[in-house]
Amino acid sequence: MSAPTHTRPPLATRGGVDARLPWWALALPVLAFVALLLLILNPADARAAAEQPATAHLLERLEQLTVR
Repeated sequence: MSAPTHTRPPLATRGGVDARLPWWALALPVLAFVALLLLILNPADARAAAEQPATAHLLERLEQLTVR
């Protein structure tokens, strides 16, 4: 009893990979990097946001969760 053998498809013998990413696959990491860079360069904006009650409460909860 013989088992069937599988042959390679003809496209698999080529040396390169032909894959394209969508535009947002590059745009989202760049946008996140720029946003974090702006927060690092201007921490006064982060302090001003912390003075608002809802944001201050959220930051306190995040701090409590990270301390545990």
